[in-house]
Amino acid sequence: MSSLDKKSLNKTLRKNRVRAKVTGTAERPRLTVTISNVHVSAQIIDDTRQHTLVASTTVGAKKTGTKTELAAFVGTDIAKKAKKAKITTVVFDRNGRQYAGRLAALADAARKEGLEF
Repeated sequence: MSSLDKKSLNKTLRKNRVRAKVTGTAERPRLTVTISNVHVSAQIIDDTRQHTLVASTTVGAKKTGTKTELAAFVGTDIAKKAKKAKITTVVFDRNGRQYAGRLAALADAARKEGLEF
């Protein structure tokens, strides 16, 4: 097994371990974050109905800056959209990523806008 395959397998195992414990309900949906090399996206999902309630991404956005600044932009945007949809509390799904850097910037920006998790 190559080192890249092992790295991918380890991330999948971490993701599945987190998802086994974190589920979203109608009262408290799940905020999941996906961070690629280029873009950052976040969704608020109700797992009981398997329905995305709110989504925000940098794809197609005319926003510039560092990737950490883009993650903070997505965090504030998702919190504002959640407030419009009357969602105040969520369960945070870090999607197998370490809670640091861009992920922490997104979470802090969402908390500043009033989203609780």
